[in-house]
Amino acid sequence: MKILIIIILSCIFIAAKSSAQTAKHDTLLIQKIDSMFKDDQFWRKEEAKLAKQQPSAYSEETIQKKWAEADSINQIKAKAIIKKYGYPGFNLVGEWSTDFWAIVDHCDDDIAFQERVLALMKIEVAKNNAGKEEYALLTDRVLVNKKQKQIYGTQVRTNPKTHKATPFPLKYPKQVNALRKKMGMEPLEVYLKRFE
Repeated sequence: MKILIIIILSCIFIAAKSSAQTAKHDTLLIQKIDSMFKDDQFWRKEEAKLAKQQPSAYSEETIQKKWAEADSINQIKAKAIIKKYGYPGFNLVGEWSTDFWAIVDHCDDDIAFQERVLALMKIEVAKNNAGKEEYALLTDRVLVNKKQKQIYGTQVRTNPKTHKATPFPLKYPKQVNALRKKMGMEPLEVYLKRFE
């Protein structure tokens, strides 16, 4: 009987703990980020259809215009989120933290904002509250946007004729795979194959 009571109490404790962890997530913020991410991806997917010569309900001109509008609106919303919450890590929004990173990653016309988010992200990565790979990707994006050499080789260009992918210039070419490994990333050679 005592064992049964202990098992029941343990189950109640585990359920309560699990419920408390879920309750920490800000569902309204998650819904906002989810909506922003869907807007972020929609026009990119339509552009990809055209690039693959697949049918789209939209013209190239419409896609480009709406894509720019969506990114601009998302940037304003992302700035408001950063101002109110700091970087929304896993403890606040769960897996949607990665979606928020993607939105910031596309704020290329405001490098200062990307740098601000990167500084906040660094703190969260140190606490395992944000993705290391996403941090590496944003680090390289900022460096390339500033016309500097990247660290992790995540920013790539593909030759339209040969379809061969090459990274933008690297700061530490000989150490790039060791640096990538620290961030939980695959070797650069494997990564580049994805773009070819």
